This record gives sequence, structure tokens and C-alpha cells, in this order.
Amino acid sequence: MSLSQDFFQLPNGSKIPAIAYGMGTKWEKRGEPGLNDNLIKNLQFAIDVGFRHFDGAEVYNTNKEIGLLLNKSSLSRDQLFITDKFFSGGPDLGERSDYKDPYSALKGDLRDLQLDYVDLYLLHSPHIKKETHGYSLIEAWQCLERLKDEGLAKNIGVSNFSVDDLRQISENNPTHRPAVNQIEYSASVQDQPPGIFEYCKQQGILIEGYGVLSPLSETTTKHNLNSLLTKLSKKYGKTEAQILLRWTIQQGVLPVVTSNDAADIKSFLEIFDFQLTMEDLDAISGKGSDRGLKGMLHNVVSKVKS
Repeated sequence: MSLSQDFFQLPNGSKIPAIAYGMGTKWEKRGEPGLNDNLIKNLQFAIDVGFRHFDGAEVYNTNKEIGLLLNKSSLSRDQLFITDKFFSGGPDLGERSDYKDPYSALKGDLRDLQLDYVDLYLLHSPHIKKETHGYSLIEAWQCLERLKDEGLAKNIGVSNFSVDDLRQISENNPTHRPAVNQIEYSASVQDQPPGIFEYCKQQGILIEGYGVLSPLSETTTKHNLNSLLTKLSKKYGKTEAQILLRWTIQQGVLPVVTSNDAADIKSFLEIFDFQLTMEDLDAISGKGSDRGLKGMLHNVVSKVKS
């Protein structure tokens, strides 16, 4: 039996499931041939327990697994929310998409996904320049606008964009503005790049956060979260991971999570039956210390992963 799942609302009024199962980090394939049977198994379990939002990307090389599973699923297409991302590359990285531009990239990804459209398509990073890609960041965004206009992407957005990056788009009279900015976000990284949280809030851009559970794997003496999370876990009868996920959602941020552990996958959805008090929300926010550009974000820049 599926667990209930809340939704966020995008600017066009469409609903987006409030938590996503991510296909990057743990599952990303680095040139390995064939399908990942373990990934397919975990995806099926995620669907069985109630996940409906799946976050993929060209660079993860897992779209064929997603497509195979979705093709076999008894769920109708409108019950699922599928995100894909264009592999923009990084600032010092020659490697980037095999396709000439985002428009052709999504058309190729749709073949692997065995879908007619994706629900959300993102530029995976802002590092797009005329001299390296043959087109500018604005022209890349115009490719996404074309995909939206043609119905191949129901919503469009960005990932790892700063305030200045977003302003580049907004200052060039876009037909469609970004609906989403997927960035690193956690109790210890609450506003990276600087100013992005408030700017997205003001502009009506939904923040999706990856790395939301990273405080659990950090040396938390620096961040002073251990004792607080232990205390709140006992208070609410929830795991520390569930406390952090609930904190994320109550910040208005959509968490992207992943795991190959069945118990973890199921527990990720068991966060919609309680709320943290304002006092506890503020306590978590206060204990977290934003320490600037993290190692995870360096990886995003160098290999565009989430």
C-alpha cells in the first residue's frame, strides 16, 4: 500500500510530488556497459512503496533503466513525474553532452526513457558559453523554451544556478521563466550560492535540494547537529534522516534522495504524517552552519551530478 505524499505547486499550476528519488550519485554509471539490474530492482521497490517523482539526467546514464521500468509499470503516465537534465559540463571540463544542444539531447533521452515527454527538464549547470558549446546560455534556455512549447517538457528549469545566472535569463525577456532551481541544500548548506534561497523565493522558483542528508555523514562537531537531531528523533519518534527531510520540506524545498536500502527508501516517504514546530525548525536552522562551497558542489561542477 502506497504512503500518502504531499505536493508542491509549480508556476503553471501543475503539481510536483514533494520528494524525489534521485538517479545520480549512488547510481550514476561511468561507462559501465549494460543495464544495472540492482537499480531496476530498487526503482521498482521505490514505486511499490509510493515514490512517484524520479530525478534523472543525461550524465547519469540511467535513462534506459528508467524507461524499461516505466514501460512495465501498471501506473498511468500522469501518475508519474519524471525529471531529466541536459549535461552542460563544468567550467574547466571539456566533457559535456554528446548532443549538439539541449533540444536534441532531450529528444534522444526520450527515446531511452520510452516516453513522449518529461515533466521537468533542467540545464544541469550554467557553464554554457558560445566559444565552448557553439551557443550561449541564453540560446540554451531558448532550446528549453522550444521543448516546452512543443510539449516535450511540461516544465523547464535549471540546476546549480546562482542569482547572477538566473538574472541572465530573466534580463533577456524569456518566454518562459525557470520553474525550478535544483541546488545543494541541507541544514549545513542553507544558502549556497549566496543569496539564492531568498532570490528564488521572491521569483517564485521552487528550490529542489540534493545532499539534504549530508549532515548525517559529516563530522557534526563542527555543525553541532548531532545532539539536537538525537533529541528531536526521540521527541517525534522519527529517524534523524526523517527529521532532516521534514525540516527541508518545511523550508519550502523539495528534497532529492536516493538509497539502495529498502528500509531507507520506505522511510523517506514516512515524513508526511508529522510537522516540526517552529521552535524546532529554527533550532535546526540555527545549528547548521553554511560553510560555503562544499566538496559535493565541487563534484557537481566537475562532473555535474546530484
